[in-house]
Formats: sequence, C-alpha cells, structure tokens
Amino acid sequence: MVFALMALLLFPALGFSADKDKPAAELKTFQDKLSYSMGLDVGTYFKGMKEDIDYDRLLLGITDAFKGNKQLLSAEEVAQVQKEFATKMQEKQAAQIKELQENNKKTGDAYLAKNKGVKGVVVTKSGLQYEVLKKGNGEKVKEGDQVKVHYTGTFVDGKAFDDSRKRGEPAVFGVDQVIPGWSEALKLMDVGSRYKLAIPSALAYGEQGAPPVIEPNSVLLFDVELISIEKKEAVSAPATAPAPAKK
Repeated sequence: MVFALMALLLFPALGFSADKDKPAAELKTFQDKLSYSMGLDVGTYFKGMKEDIDYDRLLLGITDAFKGNKQLLSAEEVAQVQKEFATKMQEKQAAQIKELQENNKKTGDAYLAKNKGVKGVVVTKSGLQYEVLKKGNGEKVKEGDQVKVHYTGTFVDGKAFDDSRKRGEPAVFGVDQVIPGWSEALKLMDVGSRYKLAIPSALAYGEQGAPPVIEPNSVLLFDVELISIEKKEAVSAPATAPAPAKK
C-alpha cells in the first residue's frame, strides 16, 4: 500500500522526536539534504489529503513504526482502514470526474451552439464543424491515405495543448488512424487547404478524455493545414492529439 511506501521514504528524514515541531534547519551533509528532499516530496503528497489525514497522528504512526514502539492498531485493523480509505478515494475521484464531465459538456455544447452560427462555418451530419480558411488545389484525401499536416490544437478557452508549428515539424499519419473528427475533416480537404475545426467530444476523446492532456467531454479546436499526401512508409504520428487510433 501507498502508506507503507510513504513511511519507508520518510524514515531517513526522521531526525526529530515526537515532541518537536520540526527538525534542525541546517542541511550540511548529503544525508541531510536527501532526507529533507524526501520529506518535502512526502509532505507534498499528503498535503493533497489534508482533509483526510491528521498530521499529528501521521507522525505518531511513522515514529512508532520507525522506533519499534507498540502499535495502536493491529495489522488487520490497518489493512481494513486502508481498504476503506481506498474505497472512499475511488468514490471521491469518480464524483470529481462526473462533475468534470458535466461541466465540460455544458461548456462544449454552448461553444458549438454559438460557433455554428458564425459566418462560413459548416456543420456536417455527424456534428463536426469546420470553416475553410484557405482552399487547396491539389489532390483530395481519400480513405487509407497517409497525410502530412501542420496543426494547432486548442481548447474552447483558447489554451493550446499541441502545436506542430511550434515544434517546427509537420505530423504524418494515416487518415483512418486518428480520432473520428480528424478522419472526417481530412477527407473533405484538398492538398494546400487550411481548415479550422471544432470537434465535438463524441468525435474526439469522449467521456474518458485522454489524461492528462485532454479532459473528459472536451470540445477540441484545430487549425489544420494539409501539406501533402505521403507514401505509407513515411509515418510519424504526433504524440498527443490527433492520435490515438480510431476506435
């Protein structure tokens, strides 16, 4: 369990007794610095659970284990408490995810409802929204093609999450190996064209998202420029969106 691991990490940092508020401030040796740095890591970890963890009882448990004192809970009681806590944390996390899903869906739906009224925006049968920023005059993309594109991906709040232009290297991937919104949009494009896409979450990463980058029910916006259609050997798909493979 995580508690045992955290306790082990804390042991080297225990340069204090139960009646002291904090260890000596001086960090002279490597052991001092290592111990303190581990203490910071563990303290940061438990700080996120400060509503559930009592600081004094936490230190008491660590001290009793470290010094071999008589423990106030049996091994069976410890296992039961940790099991109950794990269940509680899972329920809390599930509630947080549900709230995030609902909030993002509300925000995304509002954006799409407004965006579809913008001049030049086309809404397809699937719900994909696109605007032609630049018309191409090259070959049209078809199923099974490999394409080379430049793209910038942002959320509806304008925050960028991926940008091949900033990396200075176009992405190359299969038209049918990306999220459905990308596959559909690419098949509408000619080489040389540039589209602005608003992809509903159902055509992107859905209710699950793609942690830690893409939250659940996120509407994704892309500025996509189709550079060329490539031979199938030249594949170097991007690390984040528009991958992973189409389901």
